[in-house]
Amino acid sequence: RKHDGNAKARFITKPQKRIKKGSMSSDAFDSPSASDQTSNFNRSTRASRSSSGSSPFLLSHLPYSKSTPSNVFGIGSQHPFSNYWTCQGGLPEVIGVLPSKDQADILIARYFECVDPVYPFLHRRTFYANYERFWAASIEAKGQWDAATLALHYAMYSLGTQFIQFPSYNERTQTAEFYASAANQSLRIYSYLNRTSMHAIQAMLLMAYFLMNDNHASDAYAWAGIHLRQAYAMRLHRDPDVIMPTASPVEKQQRRKLWQAVFFQDTFLTVLLKLPPTATHSDVTVESLTEDTEVVNAAQESFCSGNYSRVEHLMSISVIAPSPDIVPPPPPPLPGHTIDPAIARNDIAYIRSMWRLGNFVQENLSSPLSLSLPLASSPRQKNSLLSSFRSLYKSFPQSLTTLDYAVLQQQALHDPRGVRQNLFLTSNYYHCLMLLQASDNEPAGVECNVKGALEAGHEAIWAFFKLWGLFEVDAGVWWVFQHRAFEEALTIASLLSTPRAPDSPAYDPIFAEAKDDIHKMLELLDRSSGSLEMQKTRIEHLRDAYGQIVF
Repeated sequence: RKHDGNAKARFITKPQKRIKKGSMSSDAFDSPSASDQTSNFNRSTRASRSSSGSSPFLLSHLPYSKSTPSNVFGIGSQHPFSNYWTCQGGLPEVIGVLPSKDQADILIARYFECVDPVYPFLHRRTFYANYERFWAASIEAKGQWDAATLALHYAMYSLGTQFIQFPSYNERTQTAEFYASAANQSLRIYSYLNRTSMHAIQAMLLMAYFLMNDNHASDAYAWAGIHLRQAYAMRLHRDPDVIMPTASPVEKQQRRKLWQAVFFQDTFLTVLLKLPPTATHSDVTVESLTEDTEVVNAAQESFCSGNYSRVEHLMSISVIAPSPDIVPPPPPPLPGHTIDPAIARNDIAYIRSMWRLGNFVQENLSSPLSLSLPLASSPRQKNSLLSSFRSLYKSFPQSLTTLDYAVLQQQALHDPRGVRQNLFLTSNYYHCLMLLQASDNEPAGVECNVKGALEAGHEAIWAFFKLWGLFEVDAGVWWVFQHRAFEEALTIASLLSTPRAPDSPAYDPIFAEAKDDIHKMLELLDRSSGSLEMQKTRIEHLRDAYGQIVF
């Protein structure tokens, strides 16, 4: 059924009975390789740019059935987690490779500086209470620690490392991959396939982002499928007021935040890869997310002090008759271990905005794109979707919709967290608006709005340029941001390669701006210090596309 903002629950979109002409079954052909994609530009200008089941704008091999294995989305062909571990080492072996406390503090601080602003699902007070208790414990006590908690620590170390400047890209990559391997080994010791917890899902969610940034998008997509199933198994998709009314307000809030993080990752990764969304069934509403100031009162101390993750071993009697854990009270918070109430309120506003955007995108873009369906069945429906999209944008806080680069430069000096949130929301919103504007449905009379798509693509790709100008390290790490910008550049090139209609205006500044955007993207790719293989491939295809522009 169609999404109703006032409805309690959301369900998957049902496919239309008629598939767009020209679509083919998955066993009839192989997906085009990256080397074939730029040859599709002239054909893609006649077909729908956003309703194609195999987007010509992705460096990907879609997972069609084949007799031989294929790399799906990334370039890595080996297992992403190197094996440094013995069969009998257990958790003490993983404990033995911990960084020093000083190094760990630096990596955790870097995580909260660069990752937490755009994916703010961890309760900082809770995390630091457990983190300090872990480091204060003896070696023997650490060896008996909850393995999922250790996995979360290592996942945060690996992501924090990706945002640290090293003498070389390879040195940074190897260090981050080692911590990710330790996180994976901790999850194996935890037995993450037959039980789960909040900490386990948090760790796996972060490891998916690590894998994307490490140029293992194929592995990240498959990995995300596991923690999404485990999130369902833990019933994070259910309203905590319904299924666990006696839980503390902080625990309910954390369940909502974690479900939103899982939902967000699934929705915006699948719309980028043109694959079906999976986080589609939930009765957790955006409005249920309260303005959590992270001020923990005495009644909530038990949630902060111990392993607040409710373990779900699906065949265990503990699911039916859980026993309460007795834990000591948490130590007083240190500076930086809590978040300012004003910042926490801004985080909630950001989460709500991304959540509402995700709800709209999942139903109106992700689901139809994954089935090669047109986004609109009539010009009237397309106009209605565009109107709803713009109304949604107007509902976002002004701090998240500021586009002026000079204003953002000044804001970055005192509120870098807010600027990062602004750029991530802007990138996701305008990328999806570009897809909607570029969509067509020729049999139904729905036309591609070239100017509207170029204007949306310009704002989307400029969000990446602004990120590069303000936070260059971040721009060089976030794969999702980079790949969105790459697809935007290719989409703009495809639109500019379309012959002008006879009745079109003689000149419009957006065409020159759009061409300049592609040129700027090529310059940034040339300067990038990331994966040489990935950058080389992107540059080759973008240059080919640039050469076909007729404007």
